Amino acid sequence: MTKLVDDIQQFEESFEEKVLIENKKIIAKATKELVESNVAKGLSIGELAPDFTLKDATGVSITLYEELKKGPVILTFYRGGWCPYCNLELRAYQRVLKDIKATGGQLIAISPQTPDSSLSTKEKNELEFLVLSDMNGNVAKNYHLIFKLPDYQIEIYKKYGSDLTKHNGNDAWELPVPATYIIDQSAKIRFVSVDPDFTKREEPSRMVELLKEVR
Repeated sequence: MTKLVDDIQQFEESFEEKVLIENKKIIAKATKELVESNVAKGLSIGELAPDFTLKDATGVSITLYEELKKGPVILTFYRGGWCPYCNLELRAYQRVLKDIKATGGQLIAISPQTPDSSLSTKEKNELEFLVLSDMNGNVAKNYHLIFKLPDYQIEIYKKYGSDLTKHNGNDAWELPVPATYIIDQSAKIRFVSVDPDFTKREEPSRMVELLKEVR
């Protein structure tokens, strides 16, 4: 089975070199500032995961603690369907979805996109797991993941067609740091991965193995 890290490498190799170099310089600057700001650090292992109710891509309300009654949850926060790294990650999770379910676990993905944008992401990537909309970023804030993009990064996003005001339905220009939590049925966080560099993601197959330990 193809690994996520291989998908990311292939994407970066196929990207126009001049665009990638420009983006990497911006990413490095923004990442350094985000780390130094001491925000968006995420919650810690052993803490209780905050409950939430959000709408899925079809408008159905989903509550975390109700889902936990069915089994432990892999909860992943992604930036949006406009982000190629997020799409690669979501498709990689789809490839291991049967393995996740075989452990008795579940997968929930959250972004600040509108429900319509989430539906587009779900359909484009043929996702069969829950994709929820956290439009105002309140859940991401409770998980200590939200941050505001600097002005110079906003200009680059606009330049390449990633207008978050359209995707997210507001002009806040806030995003969650990509993060993954494994939450057991008592709502305790058993694993955390939070990386301010959005090009770095956890391997979904590793999350499956960690989920087995929780079970």
